[in-house]
Amino acid sequence: MDLSDLRTIRLERDGGVAIVTLDRPDRMNAWTGRMHTEYREVFAHLEADPTVRAAVVTGSGRAFCAGADTAALEGHVAAGGYDRGLPPEPATPGHGVRTEYDHAFAWHYGLRFPVVAAVNGPAAGVGLVLACYADLRFVADDAKLTTSAPRLGLPAEYGLSWVLPRLVGIGHAADLLISSRVIRGAEAERIGLANRSLPTAEVLPAALDWARSVAEEVAPESAALAKAQLYADLHGDVGTAVKVSERLLDETIAGDGYAEGVAAWMGKRPPRFPDLPAGPGPRLG
Repeated sequence: MDLSDLRTIRLERDGGVAIVTLDRPDRMNAWTGRMHTEYREVFAHLEADPTVRAAVVTGSGRAFCAGADTAALEGHVAAGGYDRGLPPEPATPGHGVRTEYDHAFAWHYGLRFPVVAAVNGPAAGVGLVLACYADLRFVADDAKLTTSAPRLGLPAEYGLSWVLPRLVGIGHAADLLISSRVIRGAEAERIGLANRSLPTAEVLPAALDWARSVAEEVAPESAALAKAQLYADLHGDVGTAVKVSERLLDETIAGDGYAEGVAAWMGKRPPRFPDLPAGPGPRLG
């Protein structure tokens, strides 16, 4: 897909930060097959750009993503099955790092750069799934968040039953997954679903500030390794985590990033870290 053909996603750049906006404000950015396809295409494009050091995902207008478009929901009923709306061979950003990540939304874990969700308004169903697969979540105080699925007679979507307990714990995950009750940003922060709950107007600026600080002050290699370690270790054991971290320490201390970091620190100047090669995140195994 040519990115000039985007109709449901808007892509902008702010230095090393990519801003990805779900752009169907008249439908509260409801998720469609085209949006899913374009979203993956955009991240494949960003993955191929070595100058991208962080990404922020947000919604246009007053919502983040209100879930699946109602027309799609009705179509599933008529068809008697679930249609993901993807082409036969969709883009595959984040693939090839671990087989566990080579699935819908889980591929976020295989990206080499962090993704921040700026949840500026309602996030329901697949909209909440998208936010949960981001690395951080900045949420509007009055944003409504809900899994939605049980109220529609559906199971937990896209591995949310794996993700939510790791973000908020078993008890809170059971509450949200089974009841599908609506929570607001303040409660999301209290239970650990949101990193920060903020007034709506401050959500995107706060997310961008965090992303810019990573893009400008953190070695891209270190950010990529920390992200890779974080999600690999969720699938592994503590002994392997220590062993891998010791190996990575030996490797990175001899690298250009460490030399530049020390030089910048000693010289009391901003660091000039080299970009990483284009592609997904590092393979640690």
